[in-house]
Amino acid sequence: MKLRTIGAAVLALGALVTVPVTARAATLPACQHFYTGPIPDRPVTGGHGPGTLTGAVDVSNRLPAPGGVTGALGGDGKVTFTFARVPGAKAYRAFRNGQALQWISDWGQPTLQVTDASPCQNANYQLYAMTAEDNSPGSLGQISTAYRVDATGKLAPYALAKGTPLDYRVTAYNDVAQTALGYQAGPGFCAVDARYIPWGTRVFVPGYGHCYAADIGSWISGDIVDVWLPGGQANDWGVQRLTLTVE
Repeated sequence: MKLRTIGAAVLALGALVTVPVTARAATLPACQHFYTGPIPDRPVTGGHGPGTLTGAVDVSNRLPAPGGVTGALGGDGKVTFTFARVPGAKAYRAFRNGQALQWISDWGQPTLQVTDASPCQNANYQLYAMTAEDNSPGSLGQISTAYRVDATGKLAPYALAKGTPLDYRVTAYNDVAQTALGYQAGPGFCAVDARYIPWGTRVFVPGYGHCYAADIGSWISGDIVDVWLPGGQANDWGVQRLTLTVE
């Protein structure tokens, strides 16, 4: 029997057979780490913290995150979603697993829309608004919650539940630069594999204190979190295996 595929359906001798969205979602490829080069193993060495626990960073002075996110995995194999405007925003950026997905200028168009032509399983979609289109650090708003394609094929909010324990290796870095999310790197910020820990997640790290996920790294893959410490304190930290707690 000859079959002919049209969109999300299959025509077979005149009979229409619908292919469930969940079946399409299940066939999406696994999300890959953004860095394609070799990633060295980081065996646990032990180390020690700074002695004074780091407090939680405050990002409340930034533009609020976009909300009203509505979308789904379509029959064309793409994830498309719309979101609500943020007063004072001139543009927006969308991310998939911490990687830039789309830039959206706000010129008053009827709909603000994002399309991912190459979705992957359990991808974390996030957004922030900007007060200017120059992408300067001061213009960047707060990151939204993550959104994932759920079992029905629709986008739904996703977050690690508060109190969730995470058995991770914890390393440290001391770069004096801008994080991937646009904040100045410093105490209280950490780099994560955004496939598993969405940006904006807050975790408590024993011996370090509070960390706000706002960065990524080429070697930050899987069960590794990289906390920020100044100067030689980053070296003193070493590689520690710890149980982190989602806040």
